[in-house]
Amino acid sequence: MPVRRLPANPNLEHLKYQAKDLLREHGRRELGTAQRIREFHPRFSEAADAEIFDAQLSLSDAQLAIARESGFPSWTRLKRHIEKPGVADRLNLPHQERIEDSTFRRAVELLDAGEVTGLREHLKQHPKLTRQRVEFEGGNYFRNPSLLEFVAENPVRHGKLPRNIVEVARTILDAGVERVALNETLVLVATGSVARECGLQILLIELLCDQGAEPDWAVEAAAVHGEVVAMKRLIGRGARVNLPVATTLGDADRFRRLLPQADRGERHRAMAAAAQFGRVEIARLLLEAGEDPNRYNPVGGHSHTTPLHQAAGFGYGELVHLLVEHGARLDMKDLLWRVTPAGWAKQAGYTKIEDYLRAREVTREAEE
Repeated sequence: MPVRRLPANPNLEHLKYQAKDLLREHGRRELGTAQRIREFHPRFSEAADAEIFDAQLSLSDAQLAIARESGFPSWTRLKRHIEKPGVADRLNLPHQERIEDSTFRRAVELLDAGEVTGLREHLKQHPKLTRQRVEFEGGNYFRNPSLLEFVAENPVRHGKLPRNIVEVARTILDAGVERVALNETLVLVATGSVARECGLQILLIELLCDQGAEPDWAVEAAAVHGEVVAMKRLIGRGARVNLPVATTLGDADRFRRLLPQADRGERHRAMAAAAQFGRVEIARLLLEAGEDPNRYNPVGGHSHTTPLHQAAGFGYGELVHLLVEHGARLDMKDLLWRVTPAGWAKQAGYTKIEDYLRAREVTREAEE
């Protein structure tokens, strides 16, 4: 889920109260609290709700979760950000302006300007740059990027790319990069809107794959972001079509063939994709196979919401009815704005869906 961005003048005492509130909510066994702990406490990343609720949590556990939910690796680092901020802590600045290493920052400036000759000379003078990384905090991705990852313009820094960005990327690649940097850059390119809007996404995908990037690394991330053209190119380069990818593509026939062998995680991610893209037939298959409509979506798949939030917010009326008929709870709130699916429909202007959900709320209350 998106991090909870700190206000302009964060208050450490207020954050301490948030940690104590998290402990109290854990004691009340609130499902949303289990989801937050699972996503933001590394010890519980694979834990089921019951495991999380049965665990003994300390105040330091809660503080760690709050820090990571705010985009910081630890409570100590969050505390330092508030008490002794430096240039890197100015979260309102674009990423390149937060780089404290002047040599690395110069490389990014040359990259952004499309100055291939200057960048090549800079890399010759500083050959370790292509394997170096910088640290960013306050966000939920692009936290420790290599130089190559800046070619994706994801997250958005300028809203555009130099027309010769492929040549710029090749210059960095020629200087030598690690395999993990190749794969991470491929994910950023395949999920980034700027590269697509500039007509450069596929060219960058081809270059990275030619250099050894693994298409499987990026195809599901592209599916989550609805980057269908990038998905198809990655599949053309050998990426495996799994359940979530087939869902985004709307390929119900392939989905049926894959479903019996899919594990619980794939089914969970496929349900999130079905809700996000309105795949009614696929959602029905998942529900009939036993998928729980009341699980919060998986990490990386709008995990602050349930499938019903997504279906209501995107106006998929038929899918909303299907989920409700299969027991989707109407009272569950998203984890950012604390709003029910009916509230999401209202916010998005889908009056008929909101009215239907409100009416079902009344009906269920009467039945109880």
